[in-house]
Amino acid sequence: MTNKLDQLKTMTLVVADTGDMQAIKKYKPVDATTNPSLLLKAAGLPEYQPLIETAVREATGSGQARTADACERLAVAIGGEILGIVPGRISTEVDARLSFDTAATIAKARKIIGLYAKKGIDRERVLIKIAATWEGIQAARTLEQEGIHCNLTLLFSFAQAVACAEAGATLISPFVGRILDWYKASTGKKEYNKDEDPGVLSVSRIYRYYKHYGYPTIVMGASFRNIGEIEALAGCDRLTISPQLMDELQQDNGNLPRVLQPDQGKCTDAKLVLDEKTFRWLLNEDAMTTEKLADGVRNFAKDQVLLEEMLGKRF
Repeated sequence: MTNKLDQLKTMTLVVADTGDMQAIKKYKPVDATTNPSLLLKAAGLPEYQPLIETAVREATGSGQARTADACERLAVAIGGEILGIVPGRISTEVDARLSFDTAATIAKARKIIGLYAKKGIDRERVLIKIAATWEGIQAARTLEQEGIHCNLTLLFSFAQAVACAEAGATLISPFVGRILDWYKASTGKKEYNKDEDPGVLSVSRIYRYYKHYGYPTIVMGASFRNIGEIEALAGCDRLTISPQLMDELQQDNGNLPRVLQPDQGKCTDAKLVLDEKTFRWLLNEDAMTTEKLADGVRNFAKDQVLLEEMLGKRF
């Protein structure tokens, strides 16, 4: 029997949730995804110091604009290095502080794609990562029409998932573990088995809805707290997994059955039609999504600021 990581790769495209190139080389994922928190961590690794020096040297503008430009150049440089290892795509995130500004998100995404193009990297190998706010989803709608593919992140609700699919997003990243975190904190229940895990149930529902109604948007489960959550979503289009959990899967030689099948599993949801007012009301009525989305945007923005401060000291 092969290990569970290898078994998972036969039914799900495995994505590395890290900026650590050594980990990516070890676990051989098809794609990789980064965010400001991961970039901040990666920027402290010795192998990235030459990339930081180059990003700072090539940054244009003055003051805050120059620092922001250096951060974008570093993100693209790290993305380019990762693409030299993985055969698929890299997800690179737009500044979370733009999560409620459609026009600014579009402009930033175009710039990131332009920086990749200057490195000779085709846009087909890049996913622009955007928070799944109403404004972010509308930015993705425009970008997808331009041939710029998007990964909608910080996704916690069914309404967000439906809006992303209707906008034509290439991929969504529903957060499994953060949903579980909220339920543990709000209910006082400390243990959930994988069959009742609210994050697992959320992703399973989205997956079945997409397949039932023929949406091509890729479902990529993210933010896992344990391998039980991963096992419960075996067969999902993609799963982005931390090196620690990939190692646990690799060390486990037990049987891993496929759970999600594109042509199996009953979808009980009627087709949902969303306009902005309905979307905002559904999020307002969903305390978990409201809190976790706001918290996620704040934390990514905080790490973006810390990254900028780190690079700013280099000027």
